[in-house]
Amino acid sequence: MKNNIQQLRKAMHLSQEDLAAKTDVSRQTINSIETGKFDPSLPLVFKLLKTLDVSLEELFIFEE
Repeated sequence: MKNNIQQLRKAMHLSQEDLAAKTDVSRQTINSIETGKFDPSLPLVFKLLKTLDVSLEELFIFEE
């Protein structure tokens, strides 16, 4: 699933390491999500939404 995590993270001046620490995951997990190699669990999605202060529609790009 495509997402806007990298753009949102950079707009907040957060490194992958910073975002990982705030969401209790590894930097590699953030990288894998940003590159579309890994779809996050629902609890992690909620942590990302809260940390980045965005809606689900702003974070992920739904394609049928």
